[in-house]
Amino acid sequence: MDLRSAWMLCVLCLVLTVQAFTQEGLKEVVLKQLGLSEVPKLPKRDLVDLVIPDHVKNKYMSMLKRQRVKRRALPSLAGMLRGIPGHTGMTGEVLYSDTTTCQKLIFDMEGRIPKNSEVTMAELKLFKKPLDRANLPAKQFHRPVSNARVSVYWVQRQHDGTNRTSLIDSRLVPIRESGWKSFDVTQAVHYWLQNKRREPMFLEVWIEGERVGSYASEMAKAVSFTSQDPRDKALGKPELVLYTLNLDDYGSPGDCREEAAMGKSTCCRQKHYISFRELPWAQHWILEPAGFQAYRCSGSCLQPPRALRRPSSGQRSCAVAGSSALPIIYLVKRGNRTEIEAAEFPNMIVERCSCVTDG
Repeated sequence: MDLRSAWMLCVLCLVLTVQAFTQEGLKEVVLKQLGLSEVPKLPKRDLVDLVIPDHVKNKYMSMLKRQRVKRRALPSLAGMLRGIPGHTGMTGEVLYSDTTTCQKLIFDMEGRIPKNSEVTMAELKLFKKPLDRANLPAKQFHRPVSNARVSVYWVQRQHDGTNRTSLIDSRLVPIRESGWKSFDVTQAVHYWLQNKRREPMFLEVWIEGERVGSYASEMAKAVSFTSQDPRDKALGKPELVLYTLNLDDYGSPGDCREEAAMGKSTCCRQKHYISFRELPWAQHWILEPAGFQAYRCSGSCLQPPRALRRPSSGQRSCAVAGSSALPIIYLVKRGNRTEIEAAEFPNMIVERCSCVTDG
């Protein structure tokens, strides 16, 4: 770790372990990571009808998947997971435009997640209908198109009646193959859990061409999944599968229990969610994610007898012992242009806490 990274980690540790989290502390870290002296001043016209370019979207999803693999590999929970089927009895719409098919999905989450459990993974399972070749455009002198891009968004209902979407997963799906397709929507469930209003979870599935151009868009229109509409008699309704870890049986030794909130625990990792949507300085130019579980270190540490301490050593205290990166998509002003970029913030998510000696 170089000096700059070490300094940034120290600043972040300070921000995340202080009991009263300050917006200014996080803002300073974020701006320094991006090499910015201040929050970008963006004209309102640049914030209307934003479209994330495919190359930025692909870079972001690649970084997300890399971080998810790293975190899931910490311990293997394969023997501790249990699936819970999602609710599929509510109607969702399928909307069409010249370039995009948008399928709306609604999942009634009430009572779906057991008490004292942690959602470790969530899958959206969609059944791709067999290809109707009559829907394919006439062959033309174009490069072959084999796939369509399928993206899943979490939809947050705002208090003013508008919707805010957050990209959750995106990948290419073969046009000519039918069958079940799975998408990782763990982050969407975590967003829903952080949302104080207990309403159903809303998702949107966008089907687009694998590349720019009318031919790719026309080919993508041949892709269709079964819907939640009861009138859709096709087999295989959309399903949300939740994998949960029972904390009564498999309490993670590194994470805090309820007593940590009252300051009665030994050093542990405590949940601490940061919502970019609720931070006035971040809500307009940090596009993805909507927020993240940053965690922070909390609790006390046993002190060795004075006879066993070095004269210059201080008290042992709970501090960050390991962290991981947070991928983001953000807007940046370059001259007269507003550009969309993806970046990876190192040391934004606390992975482990440990007792360390001051000094």
